[in-house]
Order: sequence, then structure tokens, then C-alpha cells
Amino acid sequence: MLDINQLNAFVAVVRVKSFTAAAKVLGIDKAQVSRLIGRLETALGAQLLTRTTRSLAVTEIGRNVFERAVGILGALEETEAIAANAQSAPSGVLKVTCGEEFGLFVVSQWIIAYQKKFASVRVEANLTNRVVDLVHEGIDVAIRVGALPDSGLSARKLGEISYALYASPAYLKRRGTPKHTGDLTKHDYLLFTGGAGLARLSNGTETFEPSWTPHLAADSNALLRKAATDGLGITLVPRFQAASLVAERRLVEVLPGWTRPNVPVHALFPSSRFLTPKVRAFVDVAKSQFESALRKVSF
Repeated sequence: MLDINQLNAFVAVVRVKSFTAAAKVLGIDKAQVSRLIGRLETALGAQLLTRTTRSLAVTEIGRNVFERAVGILGALEETEAIAANAQSAPSGVLKVTCGEEFGLFVVSQWIIAYQKKFASVRVEANLTNRVVDLVHEGIDVAIRVGALPDSGLSARKLGEISYALYASPAYLKRRGTPKHTGDLTKHDYLLFTGGAGLARLSNGTETFEPSWTPHLAADSNALLRKAATDGLGITLVPRFQAASLVAERRLVEVLPGWTRPNVPVHALFPSSRFLTPKVRAFVDVAKSQFESALRKVSF
């Protein structure tokens, strides 16, 4: 039979990529970690790691065992939580990851609301545009914007982001206000390059496929909002990001009703079967915050 201590040691070594570092994480000596891994390999009859004095790598079988070991240990953690009647009391450290811009603009508010409600939980937020491997990097929950690729992760949809075309009043006064989609080709377009590029626009019955060369292309909606506010052209950005600028009359919606398809936002986690209290509570707070924002402005 497999030993839980062996699985713990193996998971720790794979995550930190070092026997020495794993020993420190587990609070045991390096030799004991090596013995536990050796016994696990013997029990399974397979080599899980290839190691030399300078390198450490996980074999193909080792990767499969690692993913299953994480699930087993997660199930045990959940069982212990149930036994301790901790379902209603989130605790520990919650590790969250999200893209930089959406993280700063939106998820940061979710984290603040979460910690106000659950002060005993410590949050570690990793705002990065790098696609983080939840399982191998020990992340509890990831917030992803856009269509989800096929993966072994579980997901819960939090809501959708809607878009609109915007320009500054000064720009429209100088260049004229477009009356039809065909008029857009006469204007300077500010393009977001972090997604699919020139998105197809629709008013529900008709579609328009933009094809002109952008005056400014950037992978940051913040830059595009700034450029549009300063009168450089027309841009397509999320409504929630433009709402305050519209209220201040620094931006005006152009061709109301014409927009791109909504973009979904999901919370991802390694397994929906064994969500810990801290993760379940965060997802609930995130969804509640998202729905509240939807009521205030067309997200």
C-alpha cells in the first residue's frame, strides 16, 4: 500500500524541484526525503524522478503519479476539514492568480471583499499574464478571462464582460461622429492586440468585420483608454473599464448597439470535488461581487 508520507515527499520535491528545499518544506532531513521517494518508486515499480548531482527531472510516469498524488492529498485535506467541522470557517493561505490588468482592475476588489469577510485567511495573489500551472505551482484558484482551453481543470463561470466603442468628445468634434459602421474606416482605430485582434462587430442583426490598419496597437486596455481619452482615436474596450470616464464625460460611446461578443470570466481550480472552504468561499465572493457590478453597469 502507498504511504501518505511518501506521496507528500514526492509532491514537495516536484513542486520545489529540489530534495534539499523539499526537506525544509516538510521539516525533515534530505536523506529521509530520498528514502521516502525510493520506497515510493519501489512500491510502484517505476522510476518517478531522474536525478544527478546537478539536475532533477520528472519522468512521464512521475508526472501522472504527481497529478494523482495531488488529488489524493487534496481529498485527504478535504476529509480532515469535514471531520473538523471546518466547512463554514475558511482558514489558511489562499493562492490566487489572474492576468495583470483584470487582476488590478477587478480581482483586487474581490480579494479585498474576501479578506474583509474572512480575516483569518491569508491571501497570496500572483497577477501575471503568464499562464500559471495550477497543479504544479500549488495555486488554489485562477481567474481566467476568455474562452477556456481543454484541460483537466474544473471551472465555474462568474459572468461575462461586454464591450463598446468609445472616443473622446474632442476627437469626435474634430473628426466627426460615425453614423454607420462604414464610417469607421475614415477614423483612427486603437486596437487591443492581447486577444483575437480586430473583433467582429454586431448589432444583433447585422455584422461588420473591421479590416483597416490601426492607428495604435497595444496589448493593454489601460493604454488604449488613455489614448482614446487624449483624443487619438476610437477604441473597443470593456464597458466596466470605460464607465467612470463616460460618467466624467471624458469618453463617449460610439455607434451604440454595435459591439463584439461578450467574453466569459471563469474561476478555475484543480478539482471541483474537493474544494476547500477557503476556495469555495472565495469563488462565492467573486461571483457575488461580479453580479453586483453587473447591476451597477453593463459589464
